[in-house]
Amino acid sequence: MGHRDEPGRAYAAYQCTRIGTARGDGHPLAAPIVQSTTFARSGVGTDPTHQYSRVSNPSVSALEKGLGELEGAPPAVCFGTGLAAEAALFLAVLRAGDHVACARCVYGGTTRLLQDLLPRLGITCTFIDARDPSELAAALRPRTRLVFLETPSNPTLEITDISACATIAKRHGAIVAVDNTFLTPILQNPLNLGADISVYSTTKFIDGHSVALGGALVSRDERLLDRVRHIRKCTGSIQSPFNAWLTCQGVKTLALRIREQSRSAHEIADWLKHHPSVVTTHYPSLKSDDARRIAREQHAAGNGAVVSFELETFDDAHSFVSALRLCTPVEHVGSVETLITHPATMTHADVPIAERRAVGISDGLLRLSVGLEPVGMIIEDLERAFTTIRPAPSPTPSRDQSEVSHVE
Repeated sequence: MGHRDEPGRAYAAYQCTRIGTARGDGHPLAAPIVQSTTFARSGVGTDPTHQYSRVSNPSVSALEKGLGELEGAPPAVCFGTGLAAEAALFLAVLRAGDHVACARCVYGGTTRLLQDLLPRLGITCTFIDARDPSELAAALRPRTRLVFLETPSNPTLEITDISACATIAKRHGAIVAVDNTFLTPILQNPLNLGADISVYSTTKFIDGHSVALGGALVSRDERLLDRVRHIRKCTGSIQSPFNAWLTCQGVKTLALRIREQSRSAHEIADWLKHHPSVVTTHYPSLKSDDARRIAREQHAAGNGAVVSFELETFDDAHSFVSALRLCTPVEHVGSVETLITHPATMTHADVPIAERRAVGISDGLLRLSVGLEPVGMIIEDLERAFTTIRPAPSPTPSRDQSEVSHVE
């Protein structure tokens, strides 16, 4: 899988975020923020690298070089948010009459773009169970231009075989994009698995401190990157210099953070799996044999910091979250603090109820983003909250606890 060079690439990305610094006496260790909106020219007809910060900025460029380095790619293209990055991707590769095949369980904002906005531009979308490559093959149409995947999926952590889907899509001539926000380039490299473009909300684990909004697209296809940059220039959706600078600081510790958080998440998932109040626990290491095999092949040094688990009812979820003291309820993942989200009323509230429930997002589902607190402290907080609800009824013999979805 080529994971041996991960530490080297992580360090190279860290070095990229220090562009503009020097090692001489009195020079700053952290690169300065270039907050200027515009840049001087020596005269008429010159063409400096940076001219106006809606198009490019040294602080944003430093982050872009670092993110590209993490995936062995040219500089990324950074945006104000993850959804801005997705919107630019869609505008860059799709036109009226085109079709998108999208994994059925993705971030709610992605679903909103595909269901509410793109149809107004004459673009259609089919949602598929991407765990089954044959379902992707059946969904492809003559005008399918984009296959959009998210693995592990948000919030049910379904595992998709990127290589298998990419083989099918490329045979058809479609571009493959993978939302890699949950694992980051440290734990999964979609480009090495056949994807054309990696999609990130850098707001999450890449920043890691809940201080900077941002999004990024990473690709080895220079022409695709040029088209995306043109869309960003036209729409003015570039990331701000200050947020880019803050995110650069997050990149410096990304490898250390995500690996440690993954280890803690694995331990917490195993504990939740045996708790009498939990109906189902979702984590890559708890999946079916086939999903675990795919995760072992695709993931490097961990399965990520996100665990989701299902309680019996909405009231149980409400009582549980209200009783937490250490874990903070927010609509977010990826921070150094442990966070908890109720997807049905937060991240996926805009998804129609029937669609939401069909992919396993029940009213009792909770998503835990494990932080850097000691594992014992996190479990102690969860255990205290569990005392406020009754134990879940025993599952029927036919129910497979290893499966994430409850589709009938």
